[in-house]
Amino acid sequence: MEQKPARARIIDAAHRLMLTIGLARATTKEIARAAGCSEAALYKHFPSKEELFVVVLKERLPKVDGVLKRLIADPGEGERTVERNLTEIAREAALFYEQSFPIAASLYAEPRLKARHNAAMRELGTGPHIPIRGLDAYLRAEQTAGRVRADADTYAAASLLMGACAQRAFAYDATRTGEPPQPLDAFAASVARMLLAGLTGERP
Repeated sequence: MEQKPARARIIDAAHRLMLTIGLARATTKEIARAAGCSEAALYKHFPSKEELFVVVLKERLPKVDGVLKRLIADPGEGERTVERNLTEIAREAALFYEQSFPIAASLYAEPRLKARHNAAMRELGTGPHIPIRGLDAYLRAEQTAGRVRADADTYAAASLLMGACAQRAFAYDATRTGEPPQPLDAFAASVARMLLAGLTGERP
């Protein structure tokens, strides 16, 4: 079988290690070893571990940013309802947080490393606040289209939806089943309906 290009092997190895041992412990040396290349070869493709982390998020995890960019550009795409759009966003966001939390959680045990990581994210113009801003921009586009109340607080609504999706990713590990009380699709639909009631004034 033909071997994958080095870049793809590095991303695969980084994703695997970040999931299993966490972002803090997944050093570039360990990633390069797992990818079957030298650390120098890794740095030819990725200037820093932070940039590699961003690429892992973009290329190996559910693409909530892609969904948001598409809907911002065309909120009523294909006559889709706001409820359907919010359901899709909630589903992708819940999947994204479910898969990204195990990767980033180890940073919280090492304050200095987390501070360095945060500085790098600011330098790269990214971070966990970006999906909230993206959802806020989508909801403001819906306001312009007249499908969301003109007086609705779109940033608060975006924060509520993304917060609920993030909460789902870690809130139920200690329950008897270790699972959320609702399947993913039911969760996404119910969050979308409740949020829409506040955004439009219509009862769910």
